[in-house]
Amino acid sequence: MNKKLNIDLLSSMIDKDSEFIPLITSEEEEKFNLEELPGDIPILPLRNTVLFPGVVIPITVGRDKSIRLIQDVFKGDKRIGVISQKDEEVEEPGIDDLNKVGTIATVIRMLKMPDGNTTVIIQGKKRFEIDEIIETEPYFKARIKKFTESFPVKNDKDFEALTASMKDLANRIIDISPNIPSEASFVLKNIESDSFLVNFIASNLNTDVVEKQNLLETPDLKKRAEKVLTILTKEIQLLELKSDIQNKVKVDLDKQQRDYFLHQQMKTIQDELGDNPMKQEIEEMKARASKKKWNDEVKDAFEKELEKYQRLNPAAAEHSIQHNYLDLLLELPWNEYSNDKFDLKRSQRILDRDHFGLEKVKDRIIEHLAVLKLKGDMKSPILCLFGPPGVGKTSLGKSIAEAIGRKYVRMSLGGLRDEAEIRGHRKTYIGAMPGRIIQNLKKTETSNPVFILDEIDKLSMGMQGDPASALLEVLDPEQNENFHDNYVDIDYDLSKVLFIATANSLASIPAPLRDRMEIIEVNGYTVEEKMEIAKRHLIPKQLLENGVTKKDFSIKKAALEKLIENYTAESGVRGLEKRLSKLIRSRAKAIAMEEPKEAEVEIGELNKILGPSYERSKYTDNNIAGVVTGLAWTSVGGAILFIESSITKGKGKLTLTGNLGDVMKESAVIAMEYLKAHADHFGLDQKVFDNYNVHIHVPEGATPKDGPSAGITILTALASLFTQRKVKKYLAMTGEITLRGNVLPVGGIKEKILAAKRANIKEIILSKENKKHIEDIEPRYIKGLKFHFVDLMKEVVDLALMDEKVDNAIEVGVSE
Repeated sequence: MNKKLNIDLLSSMIDKDSEFIPLITSEEEEKFNLEELPGDIPILPLRNTVLFPGVVIPITVGRDKSIRLIQDVFKGDKRIGVISQKDEEVEEPGIDDLNKVGTIATVIRMLKMPDGNTTVIIQGKKRFEIDEIIETEPYFKARIKKFTESFPVKNDKDFEALTASMKDLANRIIDISPNIPSEASFVLKNIESDSFLVNFIASNLNTDVVEKQNLLETPDLKKRAEKVLTILTKEIQLLELKSDIQNKVKVDLDKQQRDYFLHQQMKTIQDELGDNPMKQEIEEMKARASKKKWNDEVKDAFEKELEKYQRLNPAAAEHSIQHNYLDLLLELPWNEYSNDKFDLKRSQRILDRDHFGLEKVKDRIIEHLAVLKLKGDMKSPILCLFGPPGVGKTSLGKSIAEAIGRKYVRMSLGGLRDEAEIRGHRKTYIGAMPGRIIQNLKKTETSNPVFILDEIDKLSMGMQGDPASALLEVLDPEQNENFHDNYVDIDYDLSKVLFIATANSLASIPAPLRDRMEIIEVNGYTVEEKMEIAKRHLIPKQLLENGVTKKDFSIKKAALEKLIENYTAESGVRGLEKRLSKLIRSRAKAIAMEEPKEAEVEIGELNKILGPSYERSKYTDNNIAGVVTGLAWTSVGGAILFIESSITKGKGKLTLTGNLGDVMKESAVIAMEYLKAHADHFGLDQKVFDNYNVHIHVPEGATPKDGPSAGITILTALASLFTQRKVKKYLAMTGEITLRGNVLPVGGIKEKILAAKRANIKEIILSKENKKHIEDIEPRYIKGLKFHFVDLMKEVVDLALMDEKVDNAIEVGVSE
């Protein structure tokens, strides 16, 4: 309905003696309809409204023509024709700017307003249609004709339902809308005529002039009523939606206000009783802060943040964020250190007790303690233990912590790809937290723990940054005394933390990060070392975990040695521990089921309990030309490999098979070219290389192989192949070759020598520069092995090949 309903205005403008009756009866309406239309009539254009028959409205007259018209008709019969403009923006409308259908009206009253404007009250009588405009000056005058209307039959049920629905919707709009006076309901209730009801509601609809004009021009009353009902339905839906939104907002505001007042009342009550939890909490924080050993910078930052916390409303979202931040500052061990134990002999005993071997690592820890004992204070070293899996790199950290009397903490870096895991998030973010370095220090309650950075070689880079780059600050002794965590936002001293990183490979660690760490290689264990580790650590541990006593289980030395050599293929002892656990569980089952079984495990029982073993590659013989034993390093320790070669008549083609990498293929090409260049030294005709095809193969084709260390082995195989001379028995070799004929050093010497010893090798050829690596190995592990150290490839061939030719030697000559 129209927000500017005119009832109040009309009531104030018409006195009690006036002939004006705001509502018309059916009889009066019928009288209006029977009145004869005048032949011609003055026309009053209206800008922004439409007058309907029977409806009384006030209008303000401002245009000169309109004022002249009202003055003239007010002196006469007071009848005018009211027409709405097509466009309300037109100031001086012409003939084409007026609609064709309008309403005959009577001027009830004319008033001069205080602002100088003229206001007239007019009442619509009946519709008319303009036939033609006969005058335009001093105002419009038109010849008019009757507008034919149609009405529904008496007692039409559909029409009665339409009018009833219109009344109901109009009353609902009056109730909902705050801008419509309540008297409007009284007006609707007292309207008797159905057609006047439609006209009255149409006149007060909250819609534009075009739609109202369309209603005025609808001749059929029933259709007009349907259109009015449609507009009313849309309006009620819009009003109800607005009302729902306003109610929801009001409810939300009411709840917030209620909560605020309750909080204020609670605070007042608590202040009166002297038990305000907020104040108690702040006092408790101040008491905890007074015991902290922090410097002035941290102290000032804490006091500033505490003042901010006191000003926050407990209901605010930032309140809990600030509380968590203050809690972290109080829980961090600022300048709190555990006392190091400087009993070096005791520390050595603990390290020897928990780990067999690993002498280099133990010596480095004892050196650190010795310097710390003498100097009293020093930055902790940053160590990186790298080596194959299962050799005890991670568990060594616990032993070091116990040996020097520090707390132990481990942080796994495998798969870490978010920089914030190291440096933390800024506390402005939702769900922000400190990085894992700071979190772990909070758990240990000390600023100098032994901190294990496990699997540092398995860091990855993601969309959230590069954690390896974030670790540069952590692991730099010159920077980590001012480590900056984004969440804490205050520098923290990490220089007293003993960081120990572990890795399986150095290749994937970025060079800047690798440069900041002291690299210590942790080699694999020998069979003898594994046997000692099994006796001292693995068997007692598994007996305890499986509930079996020492008297119920033991294993013979020969059985344990076979278990290590034929049931595991690793540098560490993880696989060995699993096999021992299986043996002990088998014994536990026999005890639980009361089955008779010997306590000691024999060699013959291994196959029954663990299944078939696999045989390591063993040296065979030297009866085939072109087959030489090489030494290789793998991630699970050393191994021997055989370089096999064959020769067939052809055009000098070289074929390489066995899943070889590029470096190994290049070694084969270098060996072949060296042999061609020095054919005279080996007693070969240069033409032989153009008349024979050579095929080099390395067995176990499913296993990828690469590296330069097979260079001298390939050269020896080719020299044996072309000369058909035997290779010395029980001989193995490893070394890189060059086109100039030099033999270069290679890595993994300890693992390769252990593999050779397991394969019954007696002699080994190495580069002279590898001699220093042999000196680092305990003599008992290399007992029975003879080493030849060489500089040149010619020396290798001279040492490796015998003068004796193989059986059924092929005569390699120039083809006809």
